[in-house]
Amino acid sequence: MRTVHLIDSLPYVFRAYYSIPASMTDPEGRPVNAVYGFCGMLLRYLAEEQPTHIALTFDESLDTSFRNDAYPAYKSSREPAPPELVHQIQACVDLGRALGMPTYADDRYEADDLIGTLAAKFTKGGHRCVVVTNDKDLGQLVNDQVEFYDFAKGDRRDAAGVRAKLGVWPHQVPDFLGLAGDAVDDIPGVAGVGAKTAVALLEAFDDLDAIYADLGAVAAMSIRGAKSVAAKLEAGRELAFLSRDLATIARDAPVAAGLRELAYRGADAALIDPLFERLGFGRVRDRIGRWQP
Repeated sequence: MRTVHLIDSLPYVFRAYYSIPASMTDPEGRPVNAVYGFCGMLLRYLAEEQPTHIALTFDESLDTSFRNDAYPAYKSSREPAPPELVHQIQACVDLGRALGMPTYADDRYEADDLIGTLAAKFTKGGHRCVVVTNDKDLGQLVNDQVEFYDFAKGDRRDAAGVRAKLGVWPHQVPDFLGLAGDAVDDIPGVAGVGAKTAVALLEAFDDLDAIYADLGAVAAMSIRGAKSVAAKLEAGRELAFLSRDLATIARDAPVAAGLRELAYRGADAALIDPLFERLGFGRVRDRIGRWQP
């Protein structure tokens, strides 16, 4: 049995961009703060976790996902990445490859879907996965073989940890978001149903289907405004199921990779040296702990 580490890259790229001054530039005077911070995070991860199998995933677009076909407003309120960051994202992809980590992105499937697909494949083969992210949505992947790990905060979550954080079990996360929605991703949910009510409903019913199969029981629940909640659910039925679909991570994204492709063999000097020269990262090279033969 192997442990496969699957990194949701962009949250850590953004974190680096906003935490390291833009005064850090390459020899041409262009900001490289996000690349530098992301590089530090990857090197620290490699040193501390010593992964034998690892992959990086990236989001390629905010508005071409298959989810936008079903709901054009999906993620529509997000501001485009600052120009000073956009040119660094490709450098982060190049960095991952130079450090010896395969990188995956798709214009129709999000990084979450690529992780979900890879995790489903490897757990089916009897392996473990560590999903490295700060995105609560990926909590839905957690089970006996999949762990959620926000590396920046040292926050590891098993199924009980997801429930302690969100109030619902991993398999209920899409149902929770179907009810409460998610303003960050422009997932509407049911109007008037917040997180606290969604948790209460999913304590009483296992999923959205069970809730809608017996709205009469919802109206009789011992929660504040139960009859009103049932009425809101009835009015928001279509959006509830649409929202759950939007929040459900795909397990069938077009990413073909096996253990051999994800085996970590170290950094590639032929890629590192010209990249680090372009970025002005000369001293960072000394922090690389493993090189390909």
